[in-house]
Amino acid sequence: MRHLYLIGLLLALPGCSLLPRVGPDYQPAPLAAPAGWHAPLPHDGKLGTLTDWWRQLDDPTLSGLIEAAQRESATLAQARARIAQARSDAVAAGVAGMPTVDGSLAAKRAAFTFGAPTTFQTTRQASVMANWEIDLFGGIARGQEAAEARLAATQARWHEARVSVAAETANAYLQLRYQERRLAQAEADASSRAETARLIDTLGRAGLSAPAQVALAAASAADGAAALTELRAGRDQQIKALVALTGLDEAALRSQLKAADGRFPHPAAFAIETLPASLLAQRPDVAAAERDLAAASAAIGSAKAARYPRLSLSGFITPLRLNTDGDRMSATTWSIGPTLSMPLLDGGRIGARVEAAEADYTAAAAAYRQKVRDAVAEVEQALVRLDAATAREADVRRAARDYRVAFTATEARQRAGFASLMELEESRRTLLAADTTLAGWEQERVAAWVALYRAVGGGWPGTAPGSSPSPQAALSGDAR
Repeated sequence: MRHLYLIGLLLALPGCSLLPRVGPDYQPAPLAAPAGWHAPLPHDGKLGTLTDWWRQLDDPTLSGLIEAAQRESATLAQARARIAQARSDAVAAGVAGMPTVDGSLAAKRAAFTFGAPTTFQTTRQASVMANWEIDLFGGIARGQEAAEARLAATQARWHEARVSVAAETANAYLQLRYQERRLAQAEADASSRAETARLIDTLGRAGLSAPAQVALAAASAADGAAALTELRAGRDQQIKALVALTGLDEAALRSQLKAADGRFPHPAAFAIETLPASLLAQRPDVAAAERDLAAASAAIGSAKAARYPRLSLSGFITPLRLNTDGDRMSATTWSIGPTLSMPLLDGGRIGARVEAAEADYTAAAAAYRQKVRDAVAEVEQALVRLDAATAREADVRRAARDYRVAFTATEARQRAGFASLMELEESRRTLLAADTTLAGWEQERVAAWVALYRAVGGGWPGTAPGSSPSPQAALSGDAR
């Protein structure tokens, strides 16, 4: 019992550093953000919020597609696996400074013959061994810091992947709605061209229209039909791209999409905070870069600790039982004591590792600063893009309206014989271009909001897989 008490005392010793930790103590780097955004803020930054983002687009189909894409995304699955790996590494690092206990059992049967009757011996042995490295200079603790920082970085990258998947799905959906709008315009245009060609052909057969006019009308109808076929193929390709993103059955997906064919989401009024630092801090990629920097800082201390002495305590208890031809013997051996070791000659290996850790820290600091600069630029660019889309609205809508009025008037004049077919076709092409521009503007308006959502980190709530989401979660289904 006395021996067991000694081993228990060894295991009960505290696992903390006895001296100040070597290496730098990490201080969170400040965000190098501007005092205010230089680009104009949408709606003067006063209306609505960026929270619950996708539901505010008033498009349940889009929200459902994003949820499906996040369930099926290989990128997110890989990010979750990296979190599990980093969590295991953090657990391993967390117990590195704790005592370890190993046990063993052994039994042997031996025979000895020395020109006399054989002697048989049975040996039974049990051992309990304990070992503990005392973290004198904090090398183990620095390793724990680094592992925890890497875990936080992988969690942040999981959120970054979610934002990216959501934005990618939204943009694919917008492209599909644009293709549908173009297709609807092309169907109407092709029908009008075919009707014009039929009327001109009838007039030509009656000798009331020149052959050149008949040929021009037929060529125009063929152009419209060819454009229609091309747009149908483009729409089908985009649907298949959404199938690949979401993993949904194509027939079911087509049924969902048909309910709002050609309808773009309608962004509600959103607000952008006027404090750039708070916007940048919620970006998962910026948070991950900052945690990478913290891990690199801790790694310097872990590398430097290898230069200093290492103290470990170890002990064992081994009861032994011998049975030699019925003669029984027993013995118990035990040992406990410290071991102090330190490097004397390593050829510069430890110094090289310290230099490598310091170089990694310098690289991580540069990457963090660049990530912040990129984040600022992306937000600025998204704001400019959104402002431009807003500024274009009145002109684009007016152009489409007036070109349609002009085409209707030209069509009526042509049917009455006061305008040539060339004038009608020119007016038709102008109207089609204006309608295409309007559809493109509607797509760009929503895409600009998606770009801004992505630039500010998607309203990232900072939850990890399996944890409860924040009430201000940016994505619908955030706990999935």
